[in-house]
Amino acid sequence: AGSVTARTRRLTPLARRWERTQRVLRRLVVSPFRIPLRHRALICSMVRRDVHGRYRGSVAGLFWTVIHPLLLMLTYFFVFAVVLQVRFGPGAEAAGPVNFLLYFICGMLPWLAFSEALGRAPSVLLEHRTLVTRVLFPVEILPVNIAVAGLAGGFFALLVFLGALVYFRHGIPATALYLPVVLLPQVLLTIGLCWFLAALGVFLRDTGQFMAFLLTLWFFATPICYPESALPRQALWLFEKNPAYVLVRSYRAIFLEAAAPPWRALAWLAAGGLAAYILGFGWFHKSRKSFADVL
Repeated sequence: AGSVTARTRRLTPLARRWERTQRVLRRLVVSPFRIPLRHRALICSMVRRDVHGRYRGSVAGLFWTVIHPLLLMLTYFFVFAVVLQVRFGPGAEAAGPVNFLLYFICGMLPWLAFSEALGRAPSVLLEHRTLVTRVLFPVEILPVNIAVAGLAGGFFALLVFLGALVYFRHGIPATALYLPVVLLPQVLLTIGLCWFLAALGVFLRDTGQFMAFLLTLWFFATPICYPESALPRQALWLFEKNPAYVLVRSYRAIFLEAAAPPWRALAWLAAGGLAAYILGFGWFHKSRKSFADVL
């Protein structure tokens, strides 16, 4: 009787609200990690189909996953290294265009995966509207699919870069083993933003066009095709808040400068990426009930 009385005392309206809040918080914190893990086989299968389907019927086929970023990099290389003669690093003029090539490709590695996923996120639910209306299909994995597909494309670009690194610098530094540490905040941030943009794209169809413009602006606001020294000193503190800037600096540190990534900036990025991951899932999960009606 005593335990029943104690339980009754705890079940006041305030206590019940607190218990419901705890359940919601547990769901929002655990579900973003549990759902992708539970459906990892389905994610891998859909990413494979996405990559194959994108180039189905073309002569080069899957080789376009390498050819496309390579052609893009060569275009920027011609404009900035040959025409504008931009140089990177200490003794940049003596280093010549080869140093620019390595710094530029290294900076493009995180950007390719990041920008591809964010560019496709606003339309992913519209493209798979038949799956969204199915009650049993885990819609939450669709934004995860495009983030993983972007990483797959970035992986092929990484292979090209490592080949160039071995050819021009005769080896890969041991600090490249820091890559998984740098990838973790990148993946969290990318998936979190993809969840947010995918849900927003259902209600606001102009999101895709806006993101195309924003990504172009974001690219040129990040020192990828020009050195960090070209940034205005007065606004450097603002540019350092750019998550793409932190990723580019980290990649160049571990691959080209044989140094550890900037831990302080990377820790802040990891915290921001985790927040974006959880909040992005929360926004997506809350909006999901209205998807079928809007689509």
